Amino acid sequence: MSTTTEAVPADPPPSGTKRGGVYKQLWFWVIVGIVAGIIVGFVAPGFASDLKVLPDIFIQLIKMVTAPVIFCTVIVGIASIGNLAAAGGIAGRALAYFLLMTLIALGLGLVVVNIVQPGAGFPQIPPDPATLAEAQEDIAKGAQGGGALDFIQGTLLPESFLGPFVENEILRVLVLAILVAAATSMLAPALRKRVVGGIDLVAKVIFGIIRMIMFLAPLAAFGGIAYTVGALGGESLTNLLSLMVTFWATCAIFVFGILFVVCLISGFNVFKLIRMIKDEILIIVGTSSSETVLPRLLAKLEAAGASRSTVSMVLPTGYSFNLDGTCIYLTMAALFIAQAGGQDLPWGVQLGLVALMLLTSKGAAGVSGAGLITLAASLQAFGGEFYTVESIAIGIAIIAGIDRIMSEGRALTNVIGNTVAVMVVAGWCGERDDERFHAALNDPSLVRDAIEQETHGGEDDEVDSKDRTPVGASA
Repeated sequence: MSTTTEAVPADPPPSGTKRGGVYKQLWFWVIVGIVAGIIVGFVAPGFASDLKVLPDIFIQLIKMVTAPVIFCTVIVGIASIGNLAAAGGIAGRALAYFLLMTLIALGLGLVVVNIVQPGAGFPQIPPDPATLAEAQEDIAKGAQGGGALDFIQGTLLPESFLGPFVENEILRVLVLAILVAAATSMLAPALRKRVVGGIDLVAKVIFGIIRMIMFLAPLAAFGGIAYTVGALGGESLTNLLSLMVTFWATCAIFVFGILFVVCLISGFNVFKLIRMIKDEILIIVGTSSSETVLPRLLAKLEAAGASRSTVSMVLPTGYSFNLDGTCIYLTMAALFIAQAGGQDLPWGVQLGLVALMLLTSKGAAGVSGAGLITLAASLQAFGGEFYTVESIAIGIAIIAGIDRIMSEGRALTNVIGNTVAVMVVAGWCGERDDERFHAALNDPSLVRDAIEQETHGGEDDEVDSKDRTPVGASA
């Protein structure tokens, strides 16, 4: 199925007039916020450590609209196809891709941490009591998991229709959306078109809310970076510098090595793709959360040429099932804890740990801090002589000191990996408009205003059945 439309993109604005100059672009002000946050963090660390409320508020506002926007876009994406078999084919290929990339990410983290051994000879530093108490809470949360059946009943399947929206349980919202989309697909064509059109109008309103929230992104970046520098700078970062450098280097190898090859096979350049989503990347740097950019990516990737059905199915699902950065983090952190405790895990034990994390990594969310809980759950489930409750608590307490720095690496790698996944699966399924995609890669300004186009489109805009972009608009 092809998504190539007959629309001819409008000519871009003359050079130097796009959106009124660089000072009116979101990424510029996010950079200003990051630089200001670094300065405040060093100059006034006491004040800076209180600024965490700014990114917390921003994340809270984004979470407010994430569930509704996923619900609407998934329904419109699947129901507009009118063919459940075609939608199932996209989902099946996406899951196969997710499994392959998860194995590669886990394996890469395992190899690198064995070569570098950042935890070897780690001094036995007594953890801060407050941090140790937080680590024990993470272990308690992680211990709540009870295997595949518990995951299906306790995490995947909703207990009520509205409950997942109230609790902001994205995976359950996704299940509800798929069920509603399947039911809508079975309606008569005329009725299905009316239902899809109504839900699409609701989605446009939600994207308008998101655009207003995005004005707060520079403040969120300022507060997040100031808090990180003010609260964690200095001694705690120096103690674990080796682990941080190793982790970030491994994420870079994955993105610019593994994903570079994947993109090359699919016919595009990963560097240009990253440039296309630089606004979202800078927001993540400031907030340490990939969830903050999910609604923007839904609109931007669709405007870049991926079909609505592919974007609405692959991207939200990838946020739970394709967390490449989290997978790298899990193996490296788990073996770091063992190395710091003087344990030498045999390769057979390490492979068993990777097999376990292949499952536990699927429960991690796109919010800062979820990696620690997932790590605690994995080590708690693995158990045995290598990971006692005490060693897990101490190890996580040590890592917690740099978790925010690690969280940024996880979130960035996760988002880049899922962006690549959308465009690769779209190309694989014949659901990618390559002409428009390459135009967007060469000139990111063509898709930078995707959400703005949603909120300012006229009532008489002609909309393609598979693409949210009005015919004739500059997508």
